[in-house]
Amino acid sequence: MKADKPTFPLNAWYAAAYDVELGRHLLPRTVCNQKIVMYRRLDGQAVALHDACWHRLLPLSQGRLQGDDVVCGYHGLVYNPEGQCVRMPSLQKINASACVRSFPLVEKHRFIWLWMGDPALADPALVPDMHWNDDPAWAGDGKLITVQCDYRLVIDNLMDLTHETYVHGSSIGNEAVVEAPFVVTHDAQFVTVTRWMDNIEAPPFWAAQILHARGYNGPVDRWQIIRFEAPATVTIDVGVAEAGSGAIPTKGQAGDRSQGVNGFVLNTITPETDGSCHYFWAFARNYCLGEQALTHQLREGVARIFREDEVVLEAQQQALRDHPDKQFHNLNIDAGAVRSRHLIDQMISKEAQTPAVIPIREVA
Repeated sequence: MKADKPTFPLNAWYAAAYDVELGRHLLPRTVCNQKIVMYRRLDGQAVALHDACWHRLLPLSQGRLQGDDVVCGYHGLVYNPEGQCVRMPSLQKINASACVRSFPLVEKHRFIWLWMGDPALADPALVPDMHWNDDPAWAGDGKLITVQCDYRLVIDNLMDLTHETYVHGSSIGNEAVVEAPFVVTHDAQFVTVTRWMDNIEAPPFWAAQILHARGYNGPVDRWQIIRFEAPATVTIDVGVAEAGSGAIPTKGQAGDRSQGVNGFVLNTITPETDGSCHYFWAFARNYCLGEQALTHQLREGVARIFREDEVVLEAQQQALRDHPDKQFHNLNIDAGAVRSRHLIDQMISKEAQTPAVIPIREVA
């Protein structure tokens, strides 16, 4: 599936792998319609190259590592971590044009981030903030799922959590999510959707968490604070506290969540193709930090919840293919998603106005 016009910007950091996925082996992955091969050098530093040999285009991921270099599995051309060919079997002189593109890479917050656009703009300070994923004050884990849908559908899904009532009614959803008012704010980079639910019955997931961590069983105050960071990262501050214990902020004063349980749902979505995406997620918590069994239980439980999303999103994508003449109709609950898409469109438009010539490699 190829879009008629760009659906994602290239001048951005995209998660390409969890850090534990990379080792002394060649890991292929498609990111923003480009074939990538990743590995770690002998010193542990991560490398990302275009996954196609300069000579006959065989994927380098079908080759092997030789020290820090990649050996093509077809004719034995050898590429260094910068993508330059450093050996051509049977030839004494190497063709100066023999190279593959290397991609700017940052390892942060347990992810491998790649910059797919103009390397001159690849500022590490622009990597999305997902510090909860490796902050010692928080404990958690996550997974990668590859979803057969446009990455923007995942963002839409995360920016409107009223779907929890209908898609996740046995775990995190109930009627309170639909009925509670919400506020949407935005600027040039972020969109935030804030929802507070006062004195409600906790859904099964959160009832179990506050009972386990605080020994409390009763009505709760619940919060969902969703923050989208363009182009494809969504962090969600979630939790419940004993009803009336002060968790809900009052005018001029922050809330007191000490009687509750707090989590962060961390999501960063990377376009694979125009119709598929890599969905990296994690759930981090600030309670019962030493309970590894709870970390495992929560990871698997959230995985089941996200599997429910995956089914819906892939069905939605198929419906879009079946009805290419149809357009979405937006309700008030879609305000966060609409604003998020607007920021993505602005990034794409800016790139179109100032196209960059992306070199295969940096020239010294």
